[in-house]
Amino acid sequence: MTTTLDGTFNFRDTGGTPLIAGGATNAGVLYRSDALSGLTPEGLEQLAASDIGVIADFRTPQEKQMAPDRLPTSRPFRVVDLPLLEGAVSGLAQQAMQSIAQSGDAAGTAAALDAALAQIPSLGDLYVSMLEHGAPSFAELGRLVGAATVDPPTAVLVHCTAGKDRTGVSTALMLDAAGAERAAVVADYASSQEHLAGPWAEEMYAMVAKTGIPLTDSLRELISGTPATAIEQAFAWIDAKGGSAAYLQSGGLTDAELAALRRRLTS
Repeated sequence: MTTTLDGTFNFRDTGGTPLIAGGATNAGVLYRSDALSGLTPEGLEQLAASDIGVIADFRTPQEKQMAPDRLPTSRPFRVVDLPLLEGAVSGLAQQAMQSIAQSGDAAGTAAALDAALAQIPSLGDLYVSMLEHGAPSFAELGRLVGAATVDPPTAVLVHCTAGKDRTGVSTALMLDAAGAERAAVVADYASSQEHLAGPWAEEMYAMVAKTGIPLTDSLRELISGTPATAIEQAFAWIDAKGGSAAYLQSGGLTDAELAALRRRLTS
């Protein structure tokens, strides 16, 4: 089982999450992370030696172009693209600053970023919008996690840019559908803020500051925050639709695939 990937800030194994029925989710099955674009040589070696065989990437094509994942060349990985536009908040400032560097039109890019930020809702509302449009993508992640293979490496690593919004909602769905304790799922989501605090967050804040946009508390939250209230709002929406399992099935996950997901995470 893998515990660290050098060059990431928000990487962890979802194993060990307490289950309602007792026990905990299996380690070495579902990992979550921020983007892999900053993996160091040591991080590449750790990933190559890990039990991770599938990488599910929720980033948009623009995010991936700006910061391509670094992957080991010593063995193959199955990379599955599940792009979700909703939730691409933390990649927005990064894209803007790189566009400024390439075009030299700082004023124009800053104005475009300012206009885009003005349209971004709260995190909770953002997650609801993500859920309204992303059921097929989330169901595909459930399918990947549940797909048992004979030979290792079989674990799935899911990530976006910060590993907190699209990744946070998707892992919350997987764990909740598998019968994890809701409080533990919320706590795992909320822990991303602590993981991202420091160098990662400060770099993102600096990118925004260079555009001249005021770095308000609400903008800080959008970039690196994970308040429990945001995922709780998402869960309230999910519960109103029948719960996480029913939601994933609305996206195309079959009864057999749901059962496989639960087996992989809990058996």
